[in-house]
Amino acid sequence: MSDSGAPKSAYELAMERLKKRDAEAGIEAKPITDAQKAAIAEIRNFYQARIAEVELLHQGNMTKAIDPADQATLEQNYRRDRERLTSERDHKIEKARQTT
Repeated sequence: MSDSGAPKSAYELAMERLKKRDAEAGIEAKPITDAQKAAIAEIRNFYQARIAEVELLHQGNMTKAIDPADQATLEQNYRRDRERLTSERDHKIEKARQTT
């Protein structure tokens, strides 16, 4: 039972197990500083704008493409660009979290 006397949810139980496992492995959670929060917010905003730009360009190109093969190629390129940007964003956010 939780502090309020109510039964714990499956989520709460799972989080307790994960915290216990991390503690046993010697992993400790460090709070994020205000500077890190600002850097992460800046990274997110930048990549949100880049992804929106890529999406707008993709939509414009899709309206111009008539051939299904061309549309498939454009869709594949769009997905690749979006995955690349998302991966870059996640990598930079992780790097910002590790910076002290």
